[in-house]
Amino acid sequence: MKVLVTGVAGQLGRELMLKLQSANVAVIGIGRGELDFANPEQVAAGIAEQQADWVVNCGAYTRVDRAEEEPELAFQVNRDSAKAVAEGVKRYGGRLLQVSTDFIFDGNQSHPYQEGDGANPLGVYGQSKWEGEQGVREVLPEAIILRTAWVYGEHGNNFVKTMLRLAAERDELTVVDDQVGTPAWTADIADAILVLIKGDHPGTWHFTNEGVASWYDFAQEIVIMARRLGYPIRVKRVRPIPSADFPTPAARPAYSVLSKQKIRAILGYDIPHWRQSLTAMLKASSR
Repeated sequence: MKVLVTGVAGQLGRELMLKLQSANVAVIGIGRGELDFANPEQVAAGIAEQQADWVVNCGAYTRVDRAEEEPELAFQVNRDSAKAVAEGVKRYGGRLLQVSTDFIFDGNQSHPYQEGDGANPLGVYGQSKWEGEQGVREVLPEAIILRTAWVYGEHGNNFVKTMLRLAAERDELTVVDDQVGTPAWTADIADAILVLIKGDHPGTWHFTNEGVASWYDFAQEIVIMARRLGYPIRVKRVRPIPSADFPTPAARPAYSVLSKQKIRAILGYDIPHWRQSLTAMLKASSR
C-alpha cells in the first residue's frame, strides 16, 4: 500500500507521516512547496501524478480568525482544493480520506454531535470545511471523511504549545471556560486514520480523545502536568473567563463534543482519555 499525505508541514500531517513510516507503509509527503492548495486548478493533476493507493488530505487553511479577513483564500484551500484532491484521486481510481472539523457545527447542541447531525457553521473556516466535505462527497461518494477537534501534538503550533510558552512567561493566565469540547492528540488521530484506511471504511466518522473539557480545564491540566514533568513553569494561577471577555473575529461553537460511538465499533482498542494523551504528549516533547 502506498499512501500520499498532504499538508505534511502541519501538525497532523507530520505525525501521520511518522506513524506510517514506523508501520513500514510506503508514504509520500506533499507540502505547500510541492502542491499549493491556493491554486486549486493545479491540485488534481498533482495528486493524480502520484498514483497512491490512498490519499489522506491533511492540507487545510486552519487560521480560524484570519479566515474572516481572507475568505477567498480559505475557500480556495478548504473547499476548492479539497474537491480537486478528490478529482485527482478519481482520475486513477484511488481512495481518499479527507480530514474535517467540529467547526461545521454551531455548538447549540448539549449532547455529543453524531456524524449525521446537521451542519451549521458559524464562520468562514467552518463553512469552507463543510463545503469541502460536500465537494469531496460529490466527486467520491465512497470517500472517508474524518472530523476531529481541538487538535494538538508535538509538531506545529497549537494550544498546548501556546500555554506552555505563556506559562513560562507570565504569573497568570486567563482562559475561556464556556467553550466545551474534547482535545485530540495527533498521535491518536493518526492511529484512527490507519484503522480507517487499512479497513477501507467509507463514510463520515468522528474522532477525538475521550472525555470532555473546557479550554480552561485543558489549560489547567497542561500547567499541572507540565510542572510535574519538570517544564519551566512560572505561572501561579489559571483564571477562567467568559468568551465575552476574550472577543475574537470568528465565533466558536460553545459545545463541540463529537460522538465516538460509531468509530469505537471498528477501532479494536479503547480510545485514551484526553488527560492520558496530554501526559504522553508532554513526556514525548520533553525528551
